[in-house]
Amino acid sequence: MMADNPTRREVLMGIAAASRLPASSTEGQPAASPLCFTSAMEMAQLIRAKKLSAREALAVHLKQIDRVNPKVNAIVTMVPEMAAAAADKADKMQAHNEKLGPLHGLPVAHKDLIETRGIRTTFGSPLFKDYIPAEGDIIVERMRRAGAIIVGKTNTSEFGAGSQTFNAVFGATRNPYDLSKTCGGSSGGAAVALACGMVPVATGSDAGGSLRNPAAFCNIVGFRPSIGRVPNPKAAFGWSTLSTMGCLGRSTADLAFALSTIAGPDPNTPLAIREPGDLFAHPLDRSFKGVRIAWFKDLGGVPFDPRVRTLIDAHRATFESLGCIVEQNEPDFSPAEISFRTLRAWTDAANYGKLLQQHPYGFKDTLKDEIQRGMNLTGEDIAHAETAHSLIWRRFQSFLEKYEYFVLPTTQLPPFNVNTPYPTEISGVHFDNYIDWMKSCWYISVTGNPAGSVPAGFTREGLPVGLQIVGRDKQDFSVLQLAHAFEQITGFGKRRPPIA
Repeated sequence: MMADNPTRREVLMGIAAASRLPASSTEGQPAASPLCFTSAMEMAQLIRAKKLSAREALAVHLKQIDRVNPKVNAIVTMVPEMAAAAADKADKMQAHNEKLGPLHGLPVAHKDLIETRGIRTTFGSPLFKDYIPAEGDIIVERMRRAGAIIVGKTNTSEFGAGSQTFNAVFGATRNPYDLSKTCGGSSGGAAVALACGMVPVATGSDAGGSLRNPAAFCNIVGFRPSIGRVPNPKAAFGWSTLSTMGCLGRSTADLAFALSTIAGPDPNTPLAIREPGDLFAHPLDRSFKGVRIAWFKDLGGVPFDPRVRTLIDAHRATFESLGCIVEQNEPDFSPAEISFRTLRAWTDAANYGKLLQQHPYGFKDTLKDEIQRGMNLTGEDIAHAETAHSLIWRRFQSFLEKYEYFVLPTTQLPPFNVNTPYPTEISGVHFDNYIDWMKSCWYISVTGNPAGSVPAGFTREGLPVGLQIVGRDKQDFSVLQLAHAFEQITGFGKRRPPIA
């Protein structure tokens, strides 16, 4: 990392020196510039203090993308000319002493499920391989207004279905800690881009774990905000609580910094939370003495790989060292089985049913099967699912009246082979569905509560493992505070992938 408060000359010397360093283990290429792993907050401060220009920051990150991206396939659409023009405009704004946004001059990459005005958005589907939206989603425009500079789009699974990032348009994205393994998904490209220092800011989305799972697999921080925290006025199902957009970060502070620019009320989003987004720009430090934490058991018989279970269970002592009172307890999650599966299939059928009828061979088999299941649902099926959904929500909120947090593993196993579409068993328990291995995430999704994944260590093979912190209803900032405290005391997130 760079020294505190460096001068402009020291910053530029650091960038130049990095290009002259001896060859690293990355196939004889020079090491990355230290700027690539400078925090987003510090980088924004350097630009604001005129110790670094937006053009210089962009150039360093484009070089890192050229250097590392061919090996991991994280950023799948690049717009260097557009980014250069935006960086030039950003520097002119600063020269003219114009008002600057919080993300002024910072490179950002958006998940390829998120529509970007004038930039190809494929949704990971061959059916949209040439689609260029006329307008961007709200988080894109909010980040643009905050001064961020778009460099490209990050890879995702087809229509975001499944926690493994691969599709027929761009192929698979690889885990930077082990190129033979998956990075998770469906915001996998975003997680890898951050882990490898290609961008300091990246967006994503989460229905069944797509912001948390890849964060755990790539040793960064992922956060599923409360529904409505990041509004989506274009959502077809404006009252749905299953999916939300959000962001990831190399640290909790960086994630909160980015979240502060995309969160906030919107008059066209029915469930939008009215609190301003800038509350996430406040310091995250807090005392946790006497705070009660519920520690997971087995989620009602959900299997966990022993490598994950051992690492996570060891962290009971970590929270106790923060002053927390930790008790093993969990609610009954059985209603989640009914509600999430049915409502997910129903939503997919509503979104893609007509498209599947027009292009019967245009979808991967797992998604095709789910759409067809959704199309066969009856009104009684939906009513049963909504009743279960209400039950799990009430049960979980009641459970968290005693505890401020619920802690569990982010994923049920470490990163697996990149050529495996999805795990079919864990610890001898076999699965019938492609989402069965991610119950530790989607059980939480169906509650609607805010949840974050923070780096929790590595297996003996060197594979990252994430710990999941779930907070009370709409207490997003509280979740980030505990994640920050855990991060500060453990430091696992400081370990970078060798390839980067």
